[in-house]
Amino acid sequence: MRAGRPSPYKDLEQFIFLCSLATQLPVFLLKQHQVVKNTKMLTTNIDEAIETLNLIIVEATAKRERIGLFAALYRQVTLKIRMGIESNHFDDCDRMNRFAAKFANRYLIALDTYRSGGKPTKSWKVAFEATSQPDFIILQHLLLGINAHINLDLGIVAAEICPGKELQSFAGDFEKINTTIAELLNPIQEVVSQFSPLLEILDKVGGITDEAIVSFSIKEARQEAWNHAQLLAQQTTEQQQSTIISLDKKVAFLGRIVASPSRIIDKAIEIVKSSESDEIPLIIDALNQIIKC
Repeated sequence: MRAGRPSPYKDLEQFIFLCSLATQLPVFLLKQHQVVKNTKMLTTNIDEAIETLNLIIVEATAKRERIGLFAALYRQVTLKIRMGIESNHFDDCDRMNRFAAKFANRYLIALDTYRSGGKPTKSWKVAFEATSQPDFIILQHLLLGINAHINLDLGIVAAEICPGKELQSFAGDFEKINTTIAELLNPIQEVVSQFSPLLEILDKVGGITDEAIVSFSIKEARQEAWNHAQLLAQQTTEQQQSTIISLDKKVAFLGRIVASPSRIIDKAIEIVKSSESDEIPLIIDALNQIIKC
């Protein structure tokens, strides 16, 4: 495997499922390794979360930093959730507002911890370190952020909002969040393809892997993760911590696979990269315009 190379996974939904399949554990109780002391970025509601993401995106655009790629994508998810809150789409909109803020804080704490020289979870560390690598393609940066935020943070916040037996009351809205994310996958891929016109080459090279993955149901995988979460919610603190440590290592390992894929696809990756736009501000802006508000 060669360091600094992008992932062969074109389809974002397939990649999310691969992470779930590979870990074979839910992500509802994973804790951040280190709590950041600087809380200036923390949010208390979804509006504050969107505004804080805006600030990160503006700064990244001005500095041409790749860290803005995932931030722009994540802002689209948050905007979509806010639209759902405003239309009373969720079973408990007040709870969803709190959830969105806590979910954003997981990312913001990780980012602030990393920038301050601290130690975020291993999975976020992989994602943030990749942003300094100019030879990573757009999709790779997005997948690394998705890997950390979905496979780690989404479940953590679900357990924090509804601990123990309360978790079941969140099942309906949890599924609606999953649907929200799924609805954005195609628009995201369309934007990425605009700036990476030969991205389909990776799909052809990795066809065998993709074929194996699509035979499984994404919905069933999420349900399995939810079932595991219910089990872990009843574990003792000691048992939870053991699971947390193991899961973080596994998710970080998946991130490293995305960061350093097999040599088999090296030539195809080089072709894709050679055709891909390096106009980071334009890419960030395009990702940030998927949801109109």
